[in-house]
Amino acid sequence: MSREEFTDFYVGAKDRCLRAAIATGMDPGRAEEATAEAFARAWSRWPTVKLANSPAAWVVRTAINVDISWWRKRRRELTVPETPEQLPRHDSDVDHDLLEAVRRLPPRQRQVVALRYFLDLDAETTAHELGIARGTVSATLHHALKTLRLQLTNPEGMLS
Repeated sequence: MSREEFTDFYVGAKDRCLRAAIATGMDPGRAEEATAEAFARAWSRWPTVKLANSPAAWVVRTAINVDISWWRKRRRELTVPETPEQLPRHDSDVDHDLLEAVRRLPPRQRQVVALRYFLDLDAETTAHELGIARGTVSATLHHALKTLRLQLTNPEGMLS
């Protein structure tokens, strides 16, 4: 295993992966934990993960699965708030209004937007990572972008 190769990957991808995980709707604190766990799993499987179409997408998908597992274990113990937690505003590289709007999208749309724009994957790789058809990625992205445009240009109209 090449520690230097993994270290370079981690340093270059950690912020994008975290943003993508948050964009899928995860609580920011849970996203940090899930992404850290996903990177740990990537390290333990690095010879295989580095051969993936997109190791960063592998990390985000693993983080999503870690978060889903966490929720499954605790679903009877916790109540889920109707609106997502307000995001911290310390990351100056992020348009927080856009990220909040993405987090209000339905789950599949959030996933497609996160992989296409936060990880900059092409439609083919996004489709592969989500296990859906390329056309479904395009259609889902079209609907997501339409909703985001409405939310960001007329936020009051989207609340009623």
